[in-house]
Amino acid sequence: MISPWTWVPSLYLVQGLPYVLVLTTSVVMYKRLGLSNTEIGLATSWLYLPWVIKPLWSPIVEVVGTRRTWVLAMQAAMGATFAALAFLLPLPFGVQVSFALLWLVAFASATHDIAADGLYMLGLDDKRQASFVGVRSTFWRLAVLLGEGPLVVLAGVLEDQVDDRRTAWAATIAVLALLFGLVFLLHLWVLPRAPLDVPARSTTVGAALRRFGQVFAEFFRKDRIGAALSFLLLYRLAEAQLLKMIPPFLLDPVAQGGLALTTEEVGFAKGTLGVAALLAGGIAGGLAIARWGLRRCIWPMVAILHLPDLAFVWLAVAQPDSYALVCAAIAVEQLGYGFGFTAYTMFLITLASGPYRTAHYAIGTGFMALGMMVPGMWSGALQEALGYPLFFGWVALSTIPGFIVVALVWRRLLAERERESLG
Repeated sequence: MISPWTWVPSLYLVQGLPYVLVLTTSVVMYKRLGLSNTEIGLATSWLYLPWVIKPLWSPIVEVVGTRRTWVLAMQAAMGATFAALAFLLPLPFGVQVSFALLWLVAFASATHDIAADGLYMLGLDDKRQASFVGVRSTFWRLAVLLGEGPLVVLAGVLEDQVDDRRTAWAATIAVLALLFGLVFLLHLWVLPRAPLDVPARSTTVGAALRRFGQVFAEFFRKDRIGAALSFLLLYRLAEAQLLKMIPPFLLDPVAQGGLALTTEEVGFAKGTLGVAALLAGGIAGGLAIARWGLRRCIWPMVAILHLPDLAFVWLAVAQPDSYALVCAAIAVEQLGYGFGFTAYTMFLITLASGPYRTAHYAIGTGFMALGMMVPGMWSGALQEALGYPLFFGWVALSTIPGFIVVALVWRRLLAERERESLG
């Protein structure tokens, strides 16, 4: 039997890499390539769409082919698309084409998510699934660290070595394409051929879609679903706007209200130190809930998630010269985000409880992505209209709905948790 250690870590590493590249690293890239904040906010937020709607085509992955085939096909597609992007980006029309190519990567990545999670469940028994859940989560987070940190630093180093920034970013993306090619070859050899990983031959695509429609409708029959959806869409309203504009703020010249950091400095401050703080906050949040319970932790988590956003108001007003202070402010904000986001994850799990837990969790994550997509779309235009100090002040005000929706869903959440504990 093939050991899960040979394929689970690499599977979830390449699951996380395209997500972070498409939604986060691309913001840095487009800023360095000269796009306005309005264009960056709108274009990169649209790239969330495949993750918003991915539950809609999950029945096709179930019925057509095996999960292993889908995983390999999507990895090959992403590697080829990254290679095409690396080749085309330096050309005069490269930036325009890159949006279409990143959308293809996003679509392939969202499909890969469905197939990879299915293969994980079909390729491992219940005991091993439980044993490796921490491994898959760790390597997904390492992908975030790699995508926002070393890859951005590499691009910054190459920017210093060549005259054309497009060429520097194209070379960085070529490294990513090579990595996907190597992982694809590895997975051809080590991905399991699970006996249960077979197409549902007794089910047609139409029947699978109808069944999904029933499950989808059941999701909207949940108790107080309106309040629950308001939580999913508004709890991170402030963060959805803030996260899109942090890289432009760090990179913009002082005269334009920014901090004038280099690409390498952004890669370390936001992508390495910041992501490490994010992971530490997530771990601390999980430990806090395990020790004191969600009932005691929810309001501190809401506060710790939102209050550090004020650090960016100070950064925008003071524009400090100290890189250490900038790094500290980013680390504090990301630590709070990781800690407070744990409550969001727990709410998703609670909302998905019932006979359709997996499907309802996937639908919930779609609304989660929608809550990040829509505010991110207007963030760039709003920032350019207000300037950085007022924009970050607006972000601070945007934390208020996060507190309100917790109050709206709090009784329901507690009731669900109590029923689970009694059941």
